[in-house]
Amino acid sequence: MTTRAELGRFGEEWAVRVLSDLGWGILARNWRCPHGEIDIVALDGDEAVIVEVKTRRSGQFGAPAEAVTPAKLSRLRRLAAAWLASQERRFSGVRIDVMAVTIRAGGMSVEHLRGVG
Repeated sequence: MTTRAELGRFGEEWAVRVLSDLGWGILARNWRCPHGEIDIVALDGDEAVIVEVKTRRSGQFGAPAEAVTPAKLSRLRRLAAAWLASQERRFSGVRIDVMAVTIRAGGMSVEHLRGVG
């Protein structure tokens, strides 16, 4: 993992594994529209979950979840609305979660923050 893109893909792969282990369905990955991109759309029961994945090599520049600013949350809400509008299926609800992946020399940690926005 030498580039930021590779690091991000690695974090997304781990997030998908964690969500799959929870029994969630993965509905979309890297879904794009004119407003931006959603990393993962998952299904938790009957609820659609927009999952933003943040991956860091260390905490030197803050925890990964700290990168999800109010402006980012606002954009994720617009993206969620656009994704929902593109679907024929209806969901009982929608929420935004953050998967914060930190990779260190001694291993890796994944923190799942539910309902952040």
